[in-house]
Amino acid sequence: MNILLVLPILIPLTTAALSLLAWRYMYLQRFLGVAGAGALLGAAIVLFVAVWHDGILVTQIGGWRAPFGITLVADLFSAIMLVLAGLMGFVVALYSVTTIGSRREIFGYYLLLHILLMGVCGAFLTGDLFNLYVWFEVMLMASFVLLVLGGERAQIEGALKYVTLNLMSSAIFLAAVGILYGTVGTLNMADLAVKLRTSAEPGLMTTLAMLFLIAFGIKAAVFPLFFWLPASYHTPPVAVSAVFAGLLTKVGVYALIRVFTLLFTQDVGYTHTLILVLAGLTMVTGVLGAAAQNEFRRILSFHIISQIGYMIMGLGLFTPLGLAGSVFYITHHIIVKTNLFLVSGVAHKLGGSFELKKLGGLYASHPLLALLFLIPAFALAGVPPLSGFFAKLSLAQAGVGVEQYAIVATALVVGLLTLFSMTKIWAEVFWKPRPTDVAASEAAQLTVPATRLSETEILPIVLLAALTVLIGLFAEPVLAVATRAAAQLLNPDLYIQAILGGHP
Repeated sequence: MNILLVLPILIPLTTAALSLLAWRYMYLQRFLGVAGAGALLGAAIVLFVAVWHDGILVTQIGGWRAPFGITLVADLFSAIMLVLAGLMGFVVALYSVTTIGSRREIFGYYLLLHILLMGVCGAFLTGDLFNLYVWFEVMLMASFVLLVLGGERAQIEGALKYVTLNLMSSAIFLAAVGILYGTVGTLNMADLAVKLRTSAEPGLMTTLAMLFLIAFGIKAAVFPLFFWLPASYHTPPVAVSAVFAGLLTKVGVYALIRVFTLLFTQDVGYTHTLILVLAGLTMVTGVLGAAAQNEFRRILSFHIISQIGYMIMGLGLFTPLGLAGSVFYITHHIIVKTNLFLVSGVAHKLGGSFELKKLGGLYASHPLLALLFLIPAFALAGVPPLSGFFAKLSLAQAGVGVEQYAIVATALVVGLLTLFSMTKIWAEVFWKPRPTDVAASEAAQLTVPATRLSETEILPIVLLAALTVLIGLFAEPVLAVATRAAAQLLNPDLYIQAILGGHP
């Protein structure tokens, strides 16, 4: 067994178990939360290096040869996603130390965070469709409890919408898995890839592809299946919103890219063209929803939807540069979106609200925070030389290369509208004077002590902002990694050979 493939699952599981044993010791739970996430990040980086040098890594749990056993597999795309999952887990765990509050810590916040990370990593590593379903359910259970942790009314309302739609997605996913197994007789993804190539029922395969598109589309918040996301992501504590924004929808995007590059490539003219259309509609509806909002986290939530469109645009184009652009965009977006949610939490702490009209004056009082907001905000809009510019440029070049001018124009217009909503946040939260209560005297305001920000709140934001700048400055090597990952995705024989070893 290759231990490197087991560690990203074993580390968060062990951390969760130790957190359970340390139930009454909050300081120990906080230490375990941060240390466990740091260990996960380290293991993911080591795995990435191994995949980069040695190619696709595979292990068969229990020694059963594929396709009969449980397969764990890491190609370059999986390894990139694992590194990002470890990074987001680490920065959110660090941010949580002083922000999540003892009221939620005593009910197992760090335990649940690591169960969530285990589910995410399992989804990235599994080589079996049924086990992908299992890891989705692990994520769903942990995320649902994190969403309601604290029991506030808005949380409960948001969680009901979240869990209802995601349970529907899981039911559709499971039904599609059952039909696929009944038709082909296997759920190992490498084995499926071989057998689906010679399927005598192309109509049924296209129908199954649509079922998987719906199931994963709900989890990824693709148009028109996205309305659960802006109804729920703004309701929990900021640390929970941040890890959800960074990782959960990206697992859905990962699943879409995996199955529509490995399994369902028999009718690309239909399936991938449909994905391309959905990408454009997702971009437009998400950014228009963001432009209409006046609450910090709701704007960011709608932007998650909009940016999902860019991620699946490369899949719809189905070219090497298009898929490389998708991988690049996912990397950029996970870092930037998590950071913007963390900034929103600091702004809430300083201003006492998420409503834009009730905030203001943060540029004058906290100029460093204003700069730390501008970096991910401009990156999200695609302003050079930040990471988002090069990610969007890759996708635009890929679209022009195959003469898909409509989606390229849509992406460019949506980028401008994204900049508009980011400048709206800047103008309301940072630039305009802070609103004052007319009933309060100036003297009374002067006696209020300044709110102190802790190092664990600022350091994660600084780290992610620095990474955003570095990705922009060193876009060429990042794009080289994304291009190599895309080449593996577009050559499924490498994946099949690594798992089956020449045995069909």
